[in-house]
Order: sequence, then C-alpha cells, then structure tokens
Amino acid sequence: MIPWLPQDLVFPPLESALRDPNGLLAAGGDLSPQRILAAYRRGIFPWYSADDPILWWSPDPRMVLLPDQLKISRSLAKTLRNADYEVRLDTAFAAVIGACAGKPRDGQPGTWITREMQMAYLELHRLGHAHSVETWVAGKLVGGLYGIALGAAFYGESMFSDARDASKIALAHLCAHLNRRGFGIIDCQMETAHLASLGARPIPRRDFAARLDEFCLRGDAPGHWAPDAIDGHYRRRP
Repeated sequence: MIPWLPQDLVFPPLESALRDPNGLLAAGGDLSPQRILAAYRRGIFPWYSADDPILWWSPDPRMVLLPDQLKISRSLAKTLRNADYEVRLDTAFAAVIGACAGKPRDGQPGTWITREMQMAYLELHRLGHAHSVETWVAGKLVGGLYGIALGAAFYGESMFSDARDASKIALAHLCAHLNRRGFGIIDCQMETAHLASLGARPIPRRDFAARLDEFCLRGDAPGHWAPDAIDGHYRRRP
C-alpha cells in the first residue's frame, strides 16, 4: 500500500517507495506548481495514466546524465556540424509538449502526458521553471525536449523527433547550454538502453537526493531562457 498525500506539500520518505513497481511512492494531491516543484526538489516526479489518480515516483536507482558527459556518435557529430538546422529555446513550449504527448511509446497504449499534465507544465513554463529546447528546419519544428530547471539541476521530461536526430540535436545543445550556466546534473528518471547510449548512468537514489541538496541551492533564479542563447551550430569538443 502507498499513502494518499495530505493537503500540505509533505511527501513520504523516499525510502518508503515500493520496489515493485520500482519507485511508486504516493498517490493523490494535485498538480499545482508548488507541489510539483516541491516534489522535484526531493527527487520525486508525477507519472500516471488518464484513468489513474495522480501517482508520485522516486525510482532506485536513478538515471542521470552529467551535462559534460554526453556521448556523441560520429554520425551525430557530423549532423551537428553540417545539418541545416536551428536550435531555439523557450519559443514553442506548448508545441513541444503537445508533440511529446502525441508520440506513441513502445509498450504503452497511450500517453502519460495527459491534458492535465500539459496544463500544469505550461503554467510552470509561464512561471519560468519549465523550458523547451527546439530543433527547427526551414522554419518548421521537427524535434525537441522539455523539462524543469531548479537551481543548477535540470529534470528532463520527454522529447520527440519528426526528423533524423532532431531530438538528439536538441539534447546536445541543452547539454552545452547547461554547461555554460553551471548546471551539474540532468535527471533522466528511468533507466533505458537509449539513455545509456547517450552517456546517462544509474546512481543510487540516496546519492541522487544528496546531489539535489547541492545543485538545487545554487544557480540562476527562475525565468525564461533567451531564445537566442544558442547561436549557430553545435561544435563538438576535440
């Protein structure tokens, strides 16, 4: 059994999360900005289907990517150097989250990015906490990702691609952008082979929570990222 959340913003201890399913911690509550941010700060995130109550998770281990440890394949490096694309920040958040919600996922009959979730993250974007990184080709949005920034921690939520490597282009630019701003960690939530191929690795939940205690307390105040903060094509370091 898992507890039902009270009206205040208190969450159960992470150690009380179930092992099966991995990380299920609590149910109920709401998707107010205050509750979502309080959850992320503690290493907890909402994830549920349309017919379920709001479910809160903190899996162990936790998949993370350090911004300076992204693995870039030779083919992606070539794309980053030569492709005719443009990367923008925070110019089409609603379109990015809508595209992520519309993409089918392997083994999932529907999307966890419900209309309620989209509205909650759109409000977080309005408040300067949620951000999008967008890949554009010939004036068309072809890929991107979105997530939450708290201090110097970034919590990746989802990505989509309608063109080859479009989401990976956005991720590469995100990592470069976060490096410039002194971010120390990207939360990738669940462990997958795809994330591992990009340089993400699992760490114990207790270590993840300790890193949040460090990174969430430093960094910039909330605010929209400047659309022109990424200028030109990504350059792979030698």
